[in-house]
Amino acid sequence: MKPGVLQFLVGCFAALGSFLFGYDLAVIAEVVASDNFKTLFLQDNADAKAGTVVALFTAGCFTGALGSGFTNPIGRRAVILMGSCIFIVGGIIQTAGMNIGMLYAGRYVAGVGVGFLTLIVPIFQAEISHRKIRGKITCLQQLFNALGQVVAAWIGYACYQTWTGTGNSREWRIPLGIQIVPAIFLASMIYLFPESPRWLCDHDQSDRGRRNLAQLHSHGDESDPYVIAEFNLIMHQIETERLDKKKTYWDLVSTLPNLRRTIIVMAIQAGCQMTGVSSIQYFSPQIYAQIGIPTSQSLLFNGVNAIIALLGTTVCILIIERVGRRSLEIYGAAIMCITFLINAILIQKFPASAPSTGAHWAFVALTWLFNFVFFVTSGPLSWAIPAELFGNAMRMKGVSLGGMTSFAFNTMIGQVTPIAVSAIGWQYYIVFIVCNATNGIFLWAFLPETTGLNLEDMDELFEESPWFIPGSKWVPSSHVDEDARRVAEGWKGDEGSVERVEEVFV
Repeated sequence: MKPGVLQFLVGCFAALGSFLFGYDLAVIAEVVASDNFKTLFLQDNADAKAGTVVALFTAGCFTGALGSGFTNPIGRRAVILMGSCIFIVGGIIQTAGMNIGMLYAGRYVAGVGVGFLTLIVPIFQAEISHRKIRGKITCLQQLFNALGQVVAAWIGYACYQTWTGTGNSREWRIPLGIQIVPAIFLASMIYLFPESPRWLCDHDQSDRGRRNLAQLHSHGDESDPYVIAEFNLIMHQIETERLDKKKTYWDLVSTLPNLRRTIIVMAIQAGCQMTGVSSIQYFSPQIYAQIGIPTSQSLLFNGVNAIIALLGTTVCILIIERVGRRSLEIYGAAIMCITFLINAILIQKFPASAPSTGAHWAFVALTWLFNFVFFVTSGPLSWAIPAELFGNAMRMKGVSLGGMTSFAFNTMIGQVTPIAVSAIGWQYYIVFIVCNATNGIFLWAFLPETTGLNLEDMDELFEESPWFIPGSKWVPSSHVDEDARRVAEGWKGDEGSVERVEEVFV
């Protein structure tokens, strides 16, 4: 098996953690819209309760993201195992829910598990990947998130069509229960895969780290030139970081280079949530109802939307190393802003009280376009970019802080959306129009390009490059192209060479 394929497969398995996130994000739209669920749990103060059911999940994610910042001593695989087990407990409580309190508790506990998983998965993927395919592999996080949404949307639609109006709780219990299965599979199999070489080297297990590096990049050949060069880079960075003794949350803001990284990561994660995607994912029946589309049809459209999300993420994986992170983020924000602007006008001109078939289809098409663009750009990159920006010592805490930001904004959107849609209707879209526009401006001004850089190049990138990015041609002095280095040193290409890895993906 070629090294790139092995890295891809390991990244796919780890991304099952993101599958659970995507499934739980999408399944709740059908759950809170089902007749039996409404009868049992939403008889009074329905909008606030539905918002709380959604928001408690992301509040749990926030807690898990915070906790993940303290898990560096136990290893990447151990965190995946722990997150999966917590998620299983939460899934069982949700599925067995007999009152709204059990639903609240189950959603929160499952969210804690997802918080651990969504933070550790892109870090694990980034640390096992060759720099020339790292973007493709870290974007598997969002690909499996989208796949989870596809499965949840169509299972939810099928259950709604089968049991709506019958008073049968299977209408919502079956969709909630199915999520437990992939979590069990992930928990039971994760220790069959190699631990992150960078984590091993950072925890005084350099021999195992070099062995795993060789397993991932050169069929186990520890004398492979790429393995030797990468191992030396990793060990040099670790030695430098140990001299600096910077491993606390305070260190994320105590120096200008780290402060810059932290601001960018938090802005990317907050901006991702403020694109408006979570409102559509969580409350699609209410969103579509503004323009007169019934629940059964909106759930069908949501299923199509989930497939479009999967296609969008696939496109991102195919083009990210050619187009670059920066361009995708900037142009994506501009297109998403335009789709929300037009949809706001459609809702205002053609409300549910004055329906129009043409307006219906225009609204649906633009919502699908928004979702496609989001999953080509902001969706996968909001997790891929933060996993790249920090050194070994600060990576876990930096990504944790970004994840907490994401889940805090996600929680707010989940709680506010049903109330805002009922209270101000189309005017709620103005929030997302403004946020998409400002996202694009911020990223254009301050987001540096990281495509093609080693993880070990990031310290120099943020120490030496300008804060204001447009027009900058800065390239890290430490970055020497591997092909040129092999030629200069007389290396002979072998099973672990860069070209062998690129053959599979580029």
